[in-house]
Amino acid sequence: MPKSKKRNSKGVPGGQHGPLQPFSDEDASVETLSHCSSFSDATSVAEEGGDAEVSAQDDFEFKLKVYIDSTVDKSAKTRQGALDGLKTAMATKILHEFILERRMTITDGIERCLKKGKGEEQRAAASLACLLCIQLGSGIESEEVFKTLKPIFKTILSDGSANIQARQACATSLGLCTLVAEDDILDIYATMECFESLFTRSYVREDGSRPSLSPPTVQLHTNALLSWALLLTICSSSHIKAIIHKHLAKLPRLLESEDVNMRIAAGETIALLFELARDVDADFDCEDWEVLCSKLSALATDCNKHRAKNDKRKQRSVFRDVLKAVEYGEFETETIRFGTERMIIDSWVRKRTYDAFREFVGSGMNYHLQANEFIRDVFGLGPALLIDSAALKAMKSSRLERHFYNAAAFKARTKARNRFRDKRVDVGEF
Repeated sequence: MPKSKKRNSKGVPGGQHGPLQPFSDEDASVETLSHCSSFSDATSVAEEGGDAEVSAQDDFEFKLKVYIDSTVDKSAKTRQGALDGLKTAMATKILHEFILERRMTITDGIERCLKKGKGEEQRAAASLACLLCIQLGSGIESEEVFKTLKPIFKTILSDGSANIQARQACATSLGLCTLVAEDDILDIYATMECFESLFTRSYVREDGSRPSLSPPTVQLHTNALLSWALLLTICSSSHIKAIIHKHLAKLPRLLESEDVNMRIAAGETIALLFELARDVDADFDCEDWEVLCSKLSALATDCNKHRAKNDKRKQRSVFRDVLKAVEYGEFETETIRFGTERMIIDSWVRKRTYDAFREFVGSGMNYHLQANEFIRDVFGLGPALLIDSAALKAMKSSRLERHFYNAAAFKARTKARNRFRDKRVDVGEF
């Protein structure tokens, strides 16, 4: 279908009336590219509103194509807008078929932004690389993408003079891309060593002295530790044993960090390592177990006045769970509901994996759990349920209906409470 010349003059990216803009909430809500919508009867296109849906899909794909082309634009602002637009689209929709034949073009744009961009642009490009791999899933296509981008990630990560934001983003993205697209276990171990070379620099020294590091550098080390822990979840039993021997006695040194995020990441990694160790050997025993439990207990009840209240609250909550994991091998289960399904997070392995994916897809995580075949396979959810999107909408009450119901319930509850609180009311009436 020929494109109207008016497209670029109505806020479409790359038009003559302004810089490239990221997707709006309205754009993100377009459901015509929804994986679930493909389950609808083919005759639905002929129903009322079918033409509008096709038109919306055409507009959506047109925007995506412009974004892809704009990732190599001369303007840094335009490139940034294109990256943000593609990130929003990939986080909220299943675009596997659309991007499959365009994956190398998108990869070229990401590569250019990582090499030529600065700061935020590099961060956005690194995140987009992860979303691209999540869309493509585990296979030859994502392997091709990662083969191109991995050397760039590692170069930026190991370059002490590179932008710290870019290094932080590469630490996170390299971990997830490796999980999704790396097919050689030896390469996975090599990447883990790359992460180790970073977060071990935050270890408190044996004499008790702390390394002098800036907050952004500590965040870089935290990201590296979390990516390292993510890759731990797919290591062989023999490698886990080697990791335990090499790191378990040293990881508790990170618990003494001044940074709350580093302390929490270290605590969760220790819990994960204990879980993996007990899976390998049910009789696993740690030499300094009592000392470690004492440290974890102190963090779970931390009352230091020099720490922010929110930090202490967050820390205490996490370390109560970590302490249970180390002492008793217990895990506080969590239920994730999406659509008509639910998933149980019942282990530290599952939690670390879920948190890693959620960091990139954000609010679109539930949608990906419903429709993304790769993510469903990772969590053992089986094939996507064949639920017609129109039927699913019909099952849900409208926003206005929920508003009226909640308002009525609030009013009734308030009247009942006021009556109860009124001292003039005779208690015998209740």
